[in-house]
Amino acid sequence: MDYSARNILIVEDEESIADVVKAYLKKEGYNTFIAYSGSDAMDIFNHEEIDLVILDLMLPDLSGEEVCKKIRVRSKVPILMLTAKAEESDKIYGLDIGADDYITKPFSPKELVARVRAILRRIGTEEVKANILDFSDGDLTIDLNKMEVKKQGKIVSLTAKEYKLLSILVQYVGKIFSREELVVKVLGYDYEGYDRTIDTHVKNIRQKIEDGNIKYIVTVYGVGYKFREG
Repeated sequence: MDYSARNILIVEDEESIADVVKAYLKKEGYNTFIAYSGSDAMDIFNHEEIDLVILDLMLPDLSGEEVCKKIRVRSKVPILMLTAKAEESDKIYGLDIGADDYITKPFSPKELVARVRAILRRIGTEEVKANILDFSDGDLTIDLNKMEVKKQGKIVSLTAKEYKLLSILVQYVGKIFSREELVVKVLGYDYEGYDRTIDTHVKNIRQKIEDGNIKYIVTVYGVGYKFREG
């Protein structure tokens, strides 16, 4: 697996530090996004497919801890905390609320890149093991390797576009996708039709995987759709 193509969000209010981290990561081939505040970080996270977050704790608006908690509500994306807080209690708290690793300032950019590689290598191995997604105690299972969907053990027949749409939603549980984003991801950049076409695909998928008691795809009115959390 090519880890260098991963998207990394750098959340750091000191521009000089953010630029150094970005430069080292780009040298390794990673795609990078920079947020100088907690609110900017959440905005980027909600609109981009982020594979790892490098998160400073001392930010001008939302604290890094709050950003970490908000991300953890909707995603298991790995988080590497980068901060001047060096007390053991701070490190333990950061790990307890969902961080995967912790590095203190001042730091070696080369060590930071090595930590990033190690985390993504580990996560990549876990992803291979987790290519079968299970929801509601086996009511719905999705095998991403075989591109196979089962409802209560029976194979569900989906069109190619329906499967692509469903696979995008289930891999980012809780993340809200706008219709425009889904049009691009499912139908392509050159699609010139009506974005409500996505609604038709969602309706068809719902008829095949949902029933009166279990609802999987949630409509976020005025925005788009997400796959239900919990």
